[in-house]
Amino acid sequence: MATKRRKLTNPLALAVMVLLTEKPMHPYDIAQTLRRRGKDASLKINYGSLYTVVQNLQKHGFVEVTDVERQGNRPERTLYGITDAGREEATEWLSDLLAVPAREFPVFESAISLMGILHPDEVTRLLGERLGTLDVEIASQRGAMAKLRETLPRLFLVETEFHLHMAEAEAEWVRGFLTELAGGTFPGVKEWRAFSETGEVPEEFSRLEAGFEQQTS
Repeated sequence: MATKRRKLTNPLALAVMVLLTEKPMHPYDIAQTLRRRGKDASLKINYGSLYTVVQNLQKHGFVEVTDVERQGNRPERTLYGITDAGREEATEWLSDLLAVPAREFPVFESAISLMGILHPDEVTRLLGERLGTLDVEIASQRGAMAKLRETLPRLFLVETEFHLHMAEAEAEWVRGFLTELAGGTFPGVKEWRAFSETGEVPEEFSRLEAGFEQQTS
């Protein structure tokens, strides 16, 4: 199943459309509702960017002005509602995101792909710091989840649950990697250490890289 090329790709635009399926809202109310429901943990939300997102949705016919409120001397408040085209776009977009895995590029993955320039002992120290931070965050998230489950349906907490599981998986990987480094069982750690201390690329690394290039060419 291939994903459709979309006019808008900002996940915040999808969140706005999903929220507007409930009722028409002013951009400020949209932002406040998303924050109140904890969506700012999964989405980058600020009022300025949100207003731009709403304007772009309107330009493409996914939302429309449904009312302009006037209360005394207060500024006018423009309420936006979702259109039929917006409902269709939101449904298709969300379906694609749920069904089709997308290749993402997390910063931590980029960092570990390049960590070979650091000494193994330094990597051990740095990942140890990361693991300590992860363990604290995981404990905090578990406590928060337990409290939230007392008042909210699980459907409203699935992204927090997913984030917790991802953090736990990362911590498990880091812990295992550190065990390998500490025990000297990580393949090539001696060559890695020699490279860090001498600046010379080990012959074993060059040989393996050359073999890999031959296999993929």
